[in-house]
Amino acid sequence: MTQGRTSTKRGIGLRWVLLLSAALSLMGRDAVFARAEPTVAASLTIHGDKPGATIDRNIYGQFVEHLGRGVYEGIWVGKDSPIPNVRGIRSDVVAALRQVKVPLIRWPGGCFADIYHWRDGVGDPAKRPRGINAAWSNAPESNAFGTHEYMDLLEQVGAAPFVSVNVGSGNVREADDWMRYMTAPVDSDPGRERATNGRTQPWEMPFIGIGNESWGCGGNMTAQTYATALRHYAAYVRTYSGPRVKLIAVGADTDDYAWTDTVMAQAMQWRPNPTPLAYTTDRPLMWGLSLHFYAFAGNDWRNKGRNIGFSEADWAAALVRTNLTDDLITRHSAIMDRHDPEKKVGLAVDEWGGWFDSEKDAPSALYLESTLRDAVIAGLSLNIFNRHADRVRMANLAQMVNVIQSLVLTRGDKMVVTPTWHIFDMYKVHQDATLIPVDVVAPDYIAGNARLPTLSVSASRDAVGKLHVSIVNLDPNKRADIRAALVGVKGRVARARVLTADAIDTRIRFEGPDPFVPKPVRNVRLQGDRLTLSVPAKSVTMVEIGAEIED
Repeated sequence: MTQGRTSTKRGIGLRWVLLLSAALSLMGRDAVFARAEPTVAASLTIHGDKPGATIDRNIYGQFVEHLGRGVYEGIWVGKDSPIPNVRGIRSDVVAALRQVKVPLIRWPGGCFADIYHWRDGVGDPAKRPRGINAAWSNAPESNAFGTHEYMDLLEQVGAAPFVSVNVGSGNVREADDWMRYMTAPVDSDPGRERATNGRTQPWEMPFIGIGNESWGCGGNMTAQTYATALRHYAAYVRTYSGPRVKLIAVGADTDDYAWTDTVMAQAMQWRPNPTPLAYTTDRPLMWGLSLHFYAFAGNDWRNKGRNIGFSEADWAAALVRTNLTDDLITRHSAIMDRHDPEKKVGLAVDEWGGWFDSEKDAPSALYLESTLRDAVIAGLSLNIFNRHADRVRMANLAQMVNVIQSLVLTRGDKMVVTPTWHIFDMYKVHQDATLIPVDVVAPDYIAGNARLPTLSVSASRDAVGKLHVSIVNLDPNKRADIRAALVGVKGRVARARVLTADAIDTRIRFEGPDPFVPKPVRNVRLQGDRLTLSVPAKSVTMVEIGAEIED
């Protein structure tokens, strides 16, 4: 190379540096040195030719306990409150719950159920006893919200009841009396008492839980002790009008598989009582067996991790624990299959969700601000429940309002819906739809010692033939470029909506716009039996495929 050429090249380089400096000052350094967005490639095979079980609408159920502001202020404000209400139940919360089609609400607990005596919550509210909530820090309990108020809430929301009776500190007579009060004909003494208190016709009672966490706060029982109590209660707890009640037994503490084995063995050996209302020999003792499992950052109940300001390591740890739900359901189901190969008994995951340490300035017990991580936990969990629809027939988010992973948060007369609410709004299309299996091929998301699948997917086909595919991208850093093969699926149009946010701990605020409102995905392409789209990092996406799609 000659000296002249070298000099010329140096001159061009100098002019480029000057131009670059000007560009940096005008546009910002990132505009010039922007990197390509990190991506992962994934493929799906959607087996429309292999339809599975029906996804029970009750998988999208909720849970309300007398705890913190879950009931008082969150639901019940009283008839004289300036907060808009119908018979004391706040109207903004009801409207939010109706929007996501809440099918079922479990009440009154939780640990509270096994200290609750139903007679304290009926009759003239001014004469109801002022009690103590011994299950939760001896908080005052006004009993203003009782059986009638709960049933009114259900009717306003359009949801079904799931009542847990008191096994821990109650007895069979008390449980039977409550069932008579709720379901006996009006010409009986219990029916006349109910009518005096404002309800003439009996209520339908589809689900009754026989206790709550009887291995812990519900009585410190062994599996055998509880199984014996279950058989006793099942002999007397029944409806006195309308359809037969479905009993839900207390299931294991997380991975106590011996508990499941013991209770299932006792339930499947039921011997009928000769009365006409008794169970028959081809009917198990109960309709469902419960399972409780919560997600937090790690595996330590005493240090569940911060709810805000958390790191990617905390994000990954919480999702690893959430993903364990799949293994727990698989292993408990295998035990249930040995005793119940026809799958007559459903698995009811009637407490689930993210449970992190409340901030010091939290306004009430177990109140958590709601973040993007909660949305991803919800999407991942619901996908798991959907995929196990042959055995999982119910699930109840803990808890519906103002307590841990909520659908709704309130502050006085203000209310906001959470990112979890948006997931339930997106996923409501799966209710009562037919499960469609999906094969997923994608790299793992790895963060330190944490490893889990990058994508979680479930799909269903509704009554009019539309296919819905819910996709959760667990990786907080990488977009997923997806190619999907549709087998046995015919569609001409596809569209998608996505929920994401700028940061993993972005949270909902009472002031300002909602950062979690799902947005359209612009790059969805459907050509014949091939679907392509890209989903952002840390996101939940719902794809809809149909012959035609109406807004």
